[in-house]
Amino acid sequence: MSAGKIDPMEQFMVEPMMGRSLHVLGYDVSFTNSAFFMIVVFMLLALFMSGGLKRQLVPGRWQVMAESAVSFIDNMVNTSIGKGGKKFAPYIFSLFFFILFANLIGVLPLAIVPGLHTFAVTSHITLTAILAFLSFGIVLAVGLFKHGFRFFSLFVPHGAPLWLMPVIIPVEFVSFMVRPFSLALRLFVAMTAGHILLEVFGSFVVQGLNAGGPLGWLVSALSFVMIVGVSALELLVCAIQAYVFALLTSLYLHDAVHLH
Repeated sequence: MSAGKIDPMEQFMVEPMMGRSLHVLGYDVSFTNSAFFMIVVFMLLALFMSGGLKRQLVPGRWQVMAESAVSFIDNMVNTSIGKGGKKFAPYIFSLFFFILFANLIGVLPLAIVPGLHTFAVTSHITLTAILAFLSFGIVLAVGLFKHGFRFFSLFVPHGAPLWLMPVIIPVEFVSFMVRPFSLALRLFVAMTAGHILLEVFGSFVVQGLNAGGPLGWLVSALSFVMIVGVSALELLVCAIQAYVFALLTSLYLHDAVHLH
């Protein structure tokens, strides 16, 4: 990064913690900032759910929140998957709240403290792709285990005329195969775009203050207002993207369980 300039992509760099790399047998196995924040997400999720394990006769606020979270996912699974969907609730729960916590941690304003900054793990296509292909793999495994080769009837819509099958079947197959890519890209793009916007407007604030004068102060003030607005929007996007990812996974599981 050049002096006096802010690189909006620098925040996405995966770097070894404490600046030290570790190589084993020629492979880089360094403990990175990405791995650190994934552990933080896991620990916060475990801490959150620990409140739901108390099972007090008169539940406190923490237990109520945890039980409400479980009820929310349970309702999603029952509505989206239907009969036989209860067994997938733990996975959908883990998926939704891991993404939600990771998204929210990524927008924490820790950078106001010198030397600290958050890392949005869901802004990396590698992580979102792993989650998407894991979900897709579960869908394939469930469909093939439950229905065998009849699972491929998913590509043959009921009531469609036979003469259209040479066109419909390839279209249905392609639309099915792009599901993991759309899942991964949707989350990745949404989180990356929001963080880039915040970085860009933050650079406008700094540059406006450095420029001085009425125009510089005006640019800084307007940019700060935009930061507040984008931050509020980011919080909404964090929840929406987690919900969409979990909901679409549930709908794909519905197809695997019930076919048409």
